[in-house]
Amino acid sequence: MPKLKMPARLPEPIINENAKIVLERRYQRKDTEGHVYETPKELFWRVASAIAEEEGKYEGSSYKPAALAREFYDLMTSYRFLPNSPTLMNAGTGLGQLAACFVLPVGDSIEDIFDAVKHAAMIHKSGGGTGFSFSRLRAKDSVVGSTGGVASGPLSFLRIFNCATEQIKQGGTRRGANMGILRVDHPDIMEFIKAKERDGELNNFNLSIGLTEAFMRAVEKKKDYDLIAPDSGEKIDSLNARDVFNILVQKAWESGDPGIVFLDRINRDNPTPAQGEIESTNPCGEQPLLPYEACNLGSINLGKCYAKGQNGHDAEIDWEELKRIVHLSARFLDNVIDASIYPLPQITETVGKNRKIGLGVMGWADLLYQLKVPYNSQTAVDLAERVMKFVHDEARSASKKLAAERGAFPAYDESVFGEANLGPYRNATTTTIAPTGTLSIIGGCSSGVEPLFALSFVRNVMDNDKLVETNPFFEAAVKEADAYSSKLMEEIAKVGSIRKMEHLPEEVRRVFVTSMDVEPIWHLKMQAAFQKYTDNAVSKTVNLPSGATKEDIWDIYWRAYEYGCKGVTVYRDGSKTSQVLCTGDGDKKQDDKKAGLSVVKDRPDVIYGFTQKIATGLGMLFLTVNEMDGKPFEVFATIGKSGGSITAKAEAIGRLVSLALRSGVGVREIVQQLKGIGGENPKFMKKHLVKSIPDAIAYVFESRYLQGDHVDGNVAALNCELCPECGEPLVFEEGCHICKSCAYTKCG
Repeated sequence: MPKLKMPARLPEPIINENAKIVLERRYQRKDTEGHVYETPKELFWRVASAIAEEEGKYEGSSYKPAALAREFYDLMTSYRFLPNSPTLMNAGTGLGQLAACFVLPVGDSIEDIFDAVKHAAMIHKSGGGTGFSFSRLRAKDSVVGSTGGVASGPLSFLRIFNCATEQIKQGGTRRGANMGILRVDHPDIMEFIKAKERDGELNNFNLSIGLTEAFMRAVEKKKDYDLIAPDSGEKIDSLNARDVFNILVQKAWESGDPGIVFLDRINRDNPTPAQGEIESTNPCGEQPLLPYEACNLGSINLGKCYAKGQNGHDAEIDWEELKRIVHLSARFLDNVIDASIYPLPQITETVGKNRKIGLGVMGWADLLYQLKVPYNSQTAVDLAERVMKFVHDEARSASKKLAAERGAFPAYDESVFGEANLGPYRNATTTTIAPTGTLSIIGGCSSGVEPLFALSFVRNVMDNDKLVETNPFFEAAVKEADAYSSKLMEEIAKVGSIRKMEHLPEEVRRVFVTSMDVEPIWHLKMQAAFQKYTDNAVSKTVNLPSGATKEDIWDIYWRAYEYGCKGVTVYRDGSKTSQVLCTGDGDKKQDDKKAGLSVVKDRPDVIYGFTQKIATGLGMLFLTVNEMDGKPFEVFATIGKSGGSITAKAEAIGRLVSLALRSGVGVREIVQQLKGIGGENPKFMKKHLVKSIPDAIAYVFESRYLQGDHVDGNVAALNCELCPECGEPLVFEEGCHICKSCAYTKCG
């Protein structure tokens, strides 16, 4: 617990409704029975004081720990800056693991491989995510000298890593996330590119192909390139680079996987090349790291750096305030390195040598809204460069100041800074633009450097009501234009966007664009603008409409190479078997779906459940629901005598619901489809009107499994994946699936 005493008049943080849910579920401390005993105020003080205590180690510091703790508290509770999730979860606790990103080496021996599995398990248990390069593993079917056997190849071991991390939740909050990378010149590259052809495969991994500049030149010239055996360094085959690139594009078009990273570009920016090449990144791709390296991240909310000019005119960025936030945040992150207890001694050593921090931004779309600058404009792209250059320069300046107080990072002399006599710096890197899905919910702002996913949306709440949530800057603009109404907000919530609402002022429609309104080229230009002044990399998704072609993705991948990005992730709306980005009027055509991709779970020999009796207008319905792990697995509906048409219909409904459950369809989706279906003989049961057999099944499911959470029936099914924790739609952005309601996240 914090050693610094909480000030008597410390102000209470202002918490939005979604943030209350997120903080309670994922960050506030709980007792052994799962009961929350920490308030949001205590949480933020725990973190602020634990990080500020590290200041006492440095005699040359310009801060006293108690005063700095108050500044850190104010910084976080004003939502001007928030550190990554492990810091919020674990600072000031016995666990003390505060970093989010790790890369582990995978060597070409059974001992090395399973050491990496073990180390990954330890990292995931402590709340981190892991990245791996499988490029050192010898190709499938090559000879293993020590045994005379045959190697099974990288993909077989990738499945072992996936299975191991499936069983572990990060800090008890979410399943582990991983990145798997294979060099494009590895002999097993084609198998790796196609690894996620079946939906649900490797569900705890994001996959990326490590592209080289030699390969990209071969693509351009339509030439062959060499495949190199990693164990011998010898050429063993060749492939046509253009053909490989086309298949890579095809798979990205089908499912969004795999992404690409440009290894040569990443290593040109490697600040410590004497320690080896960077071969992998963290799970979302924004943090290239050496083996056994970690980086702690944090994000500045740019939406809080808006300043009105004189008399309300000439809106601009408050550069002085942004400078203050950058310097204070850099000090915070450097202190996190000292406060963190890493899960492996090798990580402690490597982190201590390089002291990398990753200061990034969020709230970019909010800032643009306030400045009345459209995201999809050259003005926005130019401003992105200007803002990130400022953040980068000030972060470097802050690192120099910290070095003057504390000394340079230990590997400084052998780094690119030491060789060029540019420092000293306290940190080998200072800037990273990371995913902020959860942090942006806490801060009440837009995620990272992404456009807003929707201007208005409906959130189901526990009192059987609906809550329409609207972006505050949009709401203010509509009111200023005298166009606001609650009915309008509900209409917008159905589609998320206003691009087709010609009755709204043109200026409002021009400025308030959302993710799917933005043409792919502007997504890419924005990523490149931020990358230009970012030490590490940028987490960003190029969103595409469902009608996007393979040629569109080909163009994006190639332009990402030309624009200087370090990698890129695309997501074509509706490309997965379970659509992730949900829009009410989206194109439902999914002619790329392949029959047979849905996997129906096998029924075990023994299964337990319950039978509920429900009075319907057609007679007494006996509904048997069998469960696995507390969730419904199959349904048997019996009514009337065997052989009757009503009995046949009831049996058919039961079979179809069972098939849906065993195929992974969620309870909420089933209730949404069945609830409210009318019949010729409705009947009151207690206080509930049972309209039909399907309505009765919906009633049982909603009552038992949704814990009173209200579901609107007879809603046209959105082709989307829903959050397994709260039932709200999942959104794909920044390389992750994120629930905007409860902050559930998953990769893969």
